[in-house]
Amino acid sequence: MQYRQARQKWFIRIDRGEEVLEVLAAFCREHGINLGSISGIGAAGEIKLGLFETASKTYQSTEFKGDFEITALAGNVTTKEGEIYLHVHATLSDKDCRAYGGHLNRALISGTCEVVIDQAQGSIDRLFDQDVGLNLMKFD
Repeated sequence: MQYRQARQKWFIRIDRGEEVLEVLAAFCREHGINLGSISGIGAAGEIKLGLFETASKTYQSTEFKGDFEITALAGNVTTKEGEIYLHVHATLSDKDCRAYGGHLNRALISGTCEVVIDQAQGSIDRLFDQDVGLNLMKFD
């Protein structure tokens, strides 16, 4: 992984064989980023996307293997119980330009991935909401 900071924006290149969420969480811990937005593009060969079913309050996951373009990564950096908490969604495209999207559980890079983290000051913590079944942003 290589990176450059420009003001409060961090430009990160995730290399072949690296897993996106692992790299981003480690990067945020290393650089003290507790709050920010994430955007990115790239190419991945193994991806796991999820869909939250509101009725059952469970995630259903689908795995993809092959050549996929990451046409969009969008998400945020917050904290939960003092630890980095990433919430990222992804849209993928296959060789026929069919798109798939959902909550990003895993993405193993096959080519490269270019991510921008727009760091904000402060932090927002998350708290599990029993009614919704998700870790929601907690505003005091």
